[in-house]
Amino acid sequence: MTTLVRGRGWARTHPLAVDALLATVVLICMVIGSFAEPNGQRGPTWGTRTPDLPSLLLMVLGAVLLVFRRRAPWSVLGATCAASIAELLTGEPRAPVVMCAVIALFTVAARTDRSTTWRVGLVTMAGLTGVAMLSGPLPWYSQENIGIFAWTGMAAAAGDAVRSRRAFVAAIRERAERAERTREEEARRRVAEERLRIARDLHDVVAHHIALVNVQAGVAAHVMDKRPDQAKEALAHVRDASRSALNELRATVGLLRQTGDPEAPTEPAPGLHRLDELVDTFRNAGLPVEVAMGQVGLDLPAAVDLAAFRIIQEALTNVQKHAGAVAKAEVSVVRVGPNVEVTILDDGPVAGQDGQDGQGDKGAAGHLEGGGHGLIGMRERAGALGGRCSVGPRYGGGFRVHAILPVTAKGGTA
Repeated sequence: MTTLVRGRGWARTHPLAVDALLATVVLICMVIGSFAEPNGQRGPTWGTRTPDLPSLLLMVLGAVLLVFRRRAPWSVLGATCAASIAELLTGEPRAPVVMCAVIALFTVAARTDRSTTWRVGLVTMAGLTGVAMLSGPLPWYSQENIGIFAWTGMAAAAGDAVRSRRAFVAAIRERAERAERTREEEARRRVAEERLRIARDLHDVVAHHIALVNVQAGVAAHVMDKRPDQAKEALAHVRDASRSALNELRATVGLLRQTGDPEAPTEPAPGLHRLDELVDTFRNAGLPVEVAMGQVGLDLPAAVDLAAFRIIQEALTNVQKHAGAVAKAEVSVVRVGPNVEVTILDDGPVAGQDGQDGQGDKGAAGHLEGGGHGLIGMRERAGALGGRCSVGPRYGGGFRVHAILPVTAKGGTA
């Protein structure tokens, strides 16, 4: 830290001491100036005049008043102007007491608005200059009288300039602080959105594949002794599901490790082009699934493509877990105007999925204890794109998931 910086810090914390030092310097200057004769034959001369006692007292009074110029600027300005007028009317020769009024006017101008500064400055200039011109032995156009007018005018202008600069610096600092707060809030928002996106991806990957592994492992355990060929097939499906889960988890974790790589993918999840592969995993697990794909097109935004795939994946996983062994599922993906509509239906005997609305389903009750993040994730995915997702039981049994996803999505990620 430099000496200048330390000095500024000390001046901010000790304003009264700074003003006392200023008053001392002003008093010394006034006393020295009172011994000078500005109108000598060859310019200013020294020692040709001596201030009288009333002038010395007025100089001391003006200097003492300057100590309190920041605490009571208006009062100090009025008192110093009165002392200056008294010196102009009675002093012979005149002492430079008006110097105190000039500094007091500068202080007032630096602490008020521009219109007030110029009104007060004009009154002060006119009052002090008028008294000096009308009440002295010197002619009205003398240098001393013109100097009073010039110094008071410069004090008002300098004080207004200082006030304007302070206001400008304060505005810049406030804008910088506001911009910093905005950047921090935006960063926190983006971090929260990214955490939510990763949590949804991990939930969808783990829930889907672990549910399939659980079903196939149960089948293998049930037929191991009587039908070993079917048990081997079920274990093969377990191996395939676990491998897929590991691959998707590796892709998701890879994104977190490649945040500085511009070539890194922005989404680890697949899209509707892998819908047949997804449906086959459920069919192999014993869930009949029918798929109806309309003219959706292959130019869907990545976020919409991902959201549609994940909603179907989560909905079918819930059907596998909660709808019962004899349930069937139907998947429909169609383009309706500017939107893609995704519908998943099942005819399970119990209306309850992922902890929602499943009064008699033990699996649903288990998910209720776990928080029911699957349905929440589907709604969040649709909502992030400006769409909506409705879930609920069907009349007569079963469950329905219906999502409307705008093709021109407002969000950049799903």
